[in-house]
Amino acid sequence: MSIKTVKSTITGNTYQYIDNGDPKSGTAKNVYFSPDRKYVVAIFKEKQDHNQKERLKKITTDYLSRIKNNEGGNYYLDEIYRWPTDIIEDNGQTGIIVPIYNSKFFFNKGYANQDLIKGEEKNGKWFASASFRNKLFPLNLDQSELGKWLNYFQICVNLSRGVKKMHQMGLSHSDLSYNNVLVDPLTGSACMIDLDGLVVPGVFQAEVIGTADFIAPEVLASKHLGKTDPNRKLPNRLTDLHALACLIYMYLLHRHPLKGGKVHDLDTEKDDLLSMGEKALFVEHPTNKINKIKLNQIKKWDKYWADTDKLPYTITGPYLSKLFEKAFIDGLHNPMQRPTADEWEIALLKTTDLMQQCLNPLCDQKWYVFDNSNTPKCPFCDTKHKGTLPVLDFYYQFKPTVWKPENHRLMVYNNQYLFQWHVDRNITRNEKLSAAQKVPVGYFTFHNNKWVFVNQKLTSLKDLTEDKEIAIGEMLEITDNKKILLSKEEGGRVILITLANK
Repeated sequence: MSIKTVKSTITGNTYQYIDNGDPKSGTAKNVYFSPDRKYVVAIFKEKQDHNQKERLKKITTDYLSRIKNNEGGNYYLDEIYRWPTDIIEDNGQTGIIVPIYNSKFFFNKGYANQDLIKGEEKNGKWFASASFRNKLFPLNLDQSELGKWLNYFQICVNLSRGVKKMHQMGLSHSDLSYNNVLVDPLTGSACMIDLDGLVVPGVFQAEVIGTADFIAPEVLASKHLGKTDPNRKLPNRLTDLHALACLIYMYLLHRHPLKGGKVHDLDTEKDDLLSMGEKALFVEHPTNKINKIKLNQIKKWDKYWADTDKLPYTITGPYLSKLFEKAFIDGLHNPMQRPTADEWEIALLKTTDLMQQCLNPLCDQKWYVFDNSNTPKCPFCDTKHKGTLPVLDFYYQFKPTVWKPENHRLMVYNNQYLFQWHVDRNITRNEKLSAAQKVPVGYFTFHNNKWVFVNQKLTSLKDLTEDKEIAIGEMLEITDNKKILLSKEEGGRVILITLANK
């Protein structure tokens, strides 16, 4: 074992790595750790040509500084990306410096019954599949690694933000898949890795067409054509949006949106090409059922999540259901119709406001999305909600004395918080929120057999039904049809309360 020193070709900085003769080896790079384990040196196996080196230079200088110098930059570089920070040369080979992964992205326990993957990185593939969640599967992940259903929504928010930021900078990922993200379901974290192959439109084309399961249908359908053929479709921003939709569907429903029961060709390779390319069809298409998942063709470990009658995509709520239809029906063969990363982020956040805790302590998912019925129940374990359930619909001032619905509601549960982004429509819940904006302004609780809201920070909270101001520190009872003004400031919302499950 030896410690080697290498020098940057851009900054002149020097870096060290430990060479024990057995690096972590990926498809394109060998990866070595620095002695202090703060970064890795990833050395390309093949010689990089002028174009490839120029791309790496742009990624580690221009684009890195654009992220750093913009609002929310630290959030992206600490939480969402492992962005390459420098380029080195080592014996004529090109390498990059990449900050090390956060410790939460390594398995604490791994499999339930053996230590084989303890300490390994939490590649996203582990958490997209149904098998590894099944307690009867021989290599099932330990329950302590799986997190709650609610956490997977936050994972998807982080992925959407990562793609949104790239697209805002004019970049596209080109190979977005569960292999290129690390996820931690315990904290709802997601981190995009292997970012040295980004596509810069008009400057650097994609070098790969993507990873099976995530390649857009138009790319697969035209892959037989030459690279210069005008009809050949290569990875770009719109193909990223297909991959992102697939990832979100798989993290929330643990099945693939296009892998159904329809067989197009007895040759497996040709069948895959058709079913994911030219003939791709959503497994839950509402009117064309030919590709519906057939449970008798599914491995027993996967059957629970593969049952689209029991767990249809609509259990993800109204906002996401609409986007899944846009992605896998309207936009499947019409890329311009696909939802943007920004649309996914907004829909995911609005959906987390619809979440309810399952009352069954043995429920594996722990949370579910309110189904807009008067008798809500958990779709995962069929446990019915007990007691009343306050539903808060938000209204905004369209013009003086005219209030319009926002198509946004908040479900109340015991100790549910209210935040500034609920109170004021001028505050957007995104990565640019300040620390002060993340502090709750009040909370809901079930007290003496009544639902109440405790005002912690709102200076102009008013019960419009009773025509009464509610001071900081006071409680406000939550009753059916009550109207509450959250703030008199411009952008302040009114909420209308409905008690479900009466």
